[in-house]
Parts: sequence; C-alpha cells; structure tokens
Amino acid sequence: MQFDTKIAVVIRTDLQTWQKLNVASFLAGGIAASFPECIGGNYEDGSGTRYLSLIGQPILIYGADGPALSRALERALARNVQPALYTEDMFKTTHDAANREVVKAVVRSELNLVGLAIRAERKVVDKILDGLKFHT
Repeated sequence: MQFDTKIAVVIRTDLQTWQKLNVASFLAGGIAASFPECIGGNYEDGSGTRYLSLIGQPILIYGADGPALSRALERALARNVQPALYTEDMFKTTHDAANREVVKAVVRSELNLVGLAIRAERKVVDKILDGLKFHT
C-alpha cells in the first residue's frame, strides 16, 4: 500500500541501545498525538481478545550524527514541517514538564539533538532527510 505521507524518525547513531529505543518510542508518540488520523483501528485476535491501536503506516528509522540532525531540523522548519524532537538533556529529567523546561532553556541552534520525528508528504520528507541512511 502506498501512503501519501511518510513518517520518519531520525536517531543519533552514537547513543546507547536503551537510549535509541527510548527516543524512538517518545518520538512515535509525538507523531501519534499530533496526527490522530494516522492511527489504525483496534486489534482483536481469534479468541476475541482486544488490543490497542497502532500507527497505521510504516515508520522509517534513519541514523544520523549531531550535525545531520540539526540540518534535518532546519530543513523541516524551512518547509513548514513541525517535528517532534528529543534532546540529550531530556535523558536527565523524570517527567514531561521537566522535558519541556530543558528544551525551552536552550536556543534552537544550540539544541543537543538526539532524535527527530516528522510526518509530511512523502516528497517533502525525502527532501528533509536527503543524504541520510536507514539506521542499522
């Protein structure tokens, strides 16, 4: 199935495995919260047990270093695409309000990005992430 939009998550490649998984989870949640139309229906198994809905389209995971993440952020904003972000300072907090505070304390050009997520028209996402490779 071909989708008109693309969801992409970009994770800084030098993180520990637990950090990568944590960042990807938070960023996917940001996409789900901001684009409820991308959520599919509930699941049900053959026994009638019900399960929660998932995002209904693939999420492509890319790897990048810090400068490439910053470049992707600037490209997204230049194309009026509002990304979800995760900064290294957020690893030191323990709740959502504190996460927002540590981001607000830093100007955009100095954010220590560890992850971004975007959802936009396929071609727009491709231009934002031009040069990035899938995370391995």
